[in-house]
Amino acid sequence: MQIDIEITDDRWVDLGLEDITETAAHAVLERLGIDAEECELSVLGCDDARIRELNADFREKDKATNVLSWPADERGAEDDGDMPEAPEADVFGTIELGDIAISYETCEREATEAGKPLRDHAMHLMIHGILHLLGFDHIRDGDAALMEGIETEILGKMGMADPYS
Repeated sequence: MQIDIEITDDRWVDLGLEDITETAAHAVLERLGIDAEECELSVLGCDDARIRELNADFREKDKATNVLSWPADERGAEDDGDMPEAPEADVFGTIELGDIAISYETCEREATEAGKPLRDHAMHLMIHGILHLLGFDHIRDGDAALMEGIETEILGKMGMADPYS
């Protein structure tokens, strides 16, 4: 797997964003039966100011958020609760997943409010973001149940609590 990480907030270095991303990506791809060696992913570890700019530019929401995802391809399921379309490698044998931005301050605040370790919450957000790149979403009820179930399953295998209970 090729992961390109740009860190503009050094607190992500201290937390181990590179390891978190690699662990999350491998766990998601293994769960979905996708060959990780074919995949490419880009991640930006930033602060609230930068993610606020990105959220305003791309989603027209002028506020900070925890994680943003930009899938390389639209893979969402047509019917609520169905699995998204599985990605296929291009002619070069590569599956470009897309880009993720994650904000340290929002992640830290949410972890504190939930009483959970920051690293665990960052892992959850990275899993969540990667699932978005693969066509999962939580706008419709069935899609949300599917996505949350997969997140909970993956985190459980890592020894982490269900983030939705």
